[in-house]
Amino acid sequence: MPIAAAYRDIRRLVFGVLALVGLAFAVQGVSAAAPAAAAPEASAPAAAQADAAPADGEPAVGADAAADTDGGYEHLGPEWIKGQPTSFEDSPLKSMTFQDQYTDDGQFALGMNDYILAPVIVAISAFVFFLLLVVVVRYRRREGREPSRTTHNTLIEVIWTIVPVLILIVIAVPSITLLARQYKTAPADAITIKATGYQWYWGYTYSDNGGFEVISNMLPVEEAEARGLPGHLAVDNRMVVPAGVPLRIQTIGADVIHSFAVPSLWFKMDAVPGRLNERVLTIQEPGIYYGQCSELCGARHGYMPIAIEAVPMDKWRQWVASKGGSFGDEAEVSEAADIQAPASATEGAPAAGDGPTAADDGNAPSVPLDATEPA
Repeated sequence: MPIAAAYRDIRRLVFGVLALVGLAFAVQGVSAAAPAAAAPEASAPAAAQADAAPADGEPAVGADAAADTDGGYEHLGPEWIKGQPTSFEDSPLKSMTFQDQYTDDGQFALGMNDYILAPVIVAISAFVFFLLLVVVVRYRRREGREPSRTTHNTLIEVIWTIVPVLILIVIAVPSITLLARQYKTAPADAITIKATGYQWYWGYTYSDNGGFEVISNMLPVEEAEARGLPGHLAVDNRMVVPAGVPLRIQTIGADVIHSFAVPSLWFKMDAVPGRLNERVLTIQEPGIYYGQCSELCGARHGYMPIAIEAVPMDKWRQWVASKGGSFGDEAEVSEAADIQAPASATEGAPAAGDGPTAADDGNAPSVPLDATEPA
């Protein structure tokens, strides 16, 4: 008995020490995260912060942007938020499944989960539990019972081989289909947007629209909630994209590995330094869709949310113009005007080796003599 009592005392002491160590780590983690939450935008470049600051006397529109300085473009308000998790109080059943999906791939995956995976999991679990009860009740130890000496049963062995194979086929076919859908090549007319992961914020570069970059930082929780936006998810500058149009989303990390993930769009792709990942995304309808960095990337990993604002094409073009961006057709015309003379000017083209000259009609733009020489 003294040995047992001593063992209990030692066990209590060990558990107490472990509890104190765990409490110390928890307090340290909270104290480290508190200043980061108080100023989530501190790591952004100064220029980006100045661009996100509201103009004097200009009220903020119901959006994540710090102020509506986008040339009259009005961002979507909180009523456009879609794809958020469902609480258990609102819907116990829906809270246990995925968020509402707003892409074709997401709806395919949601259907696969609801109509294939979930029924198979429930059926197998119920069957195994039933067998367990049968074994416990029927084959429990009791007097006068001789244990079975059966060594094999061909029929049962065939059944427990074929049935799992059929179950795996039922699961594998849609799984491989979903995987292949996510690796589809973006069409030629897809709009290219590069998401760059920084510590600890995101930058969105619109490669097809002049190459401008939008820096996105998390808003302070108090400011976000005052605007009716979810805390720890609202940002100062959203990634604005057109709805119903194929997007070529590229991801890369500027410092460490990040992960660009938006659950309601069934989109998750790592942002790795030195490697450009790419995937096509088509958002079905306008709305605001939130995500977060899903790769542990440092002390403030939990403070770099993702906010995508999908709008109609005309609204998106208005937003791009407000940012000083251009469009593919305009860029091609401008580039052609800079490097190619009109057809009327080519009739009097100089011989090889001669310096370029203007056309006789005087309408062609003059080209510097060193424009055709290598640097």
